[in-house]
Amino acid sequence: MADKSLFEFLHMEMVAYVYKHQNGDNNNQERGSSLSTLEGMGFRVGQGLIERFTKDTPSFKDDLDVVKFLCKDLWINLFRKQIDNLRTNHQGTYVLQDNKFSLLTQFSNSKQYMEEAPKYLAYTCGMVRGALSNLGIDSVVTAEVSVMPACKFQVVIQRS
Repeated sequence: MADKSLFEFLHMEMVAYVYKHQNGDNNNQERGSSLSTLEGMGFRVGQGLIERFTKDTPSFKDDLDVVKFLCKDLWINLFRKQIDNLRTNHQGTYVLQDNKFSLLTQFSNSKQYMEEAPKYLAYTCGMVRGALSNLGIDSVVTAEVSVMPACKFQVVIQRS
């Protein structure tokens, strides 16, 4: 339990640090830069973690198997629970829903912090994209919050 609290604290401080040091006058371009920085940090961490978690795993048949692995094994290792719901259109788009996303639970359940949510999701989007990238899948990962602390991550596989 202590490691979960430490990760949540580290994440909050990392977001605060990036925003404090990159947002002088707080304009949209600098906010985008901060989101990009956090996403890039998460990307590298996702690449490293997936290497470690898949070293004894047999190779995956298809994209769906990879995403299922992320929803179960990776999510359990990161957030101590599985993704609550996985949906797909079987054409390369996956929606991963976490009804109680741990990095948003410290915020109020009201709409008061809705505009702050994206900066706390960028790192996780990067981790998912980095994990997929290291497994040979190029993707675009976005997140949305309609009700706190529930979160939906949309993964769109990029076909060549």
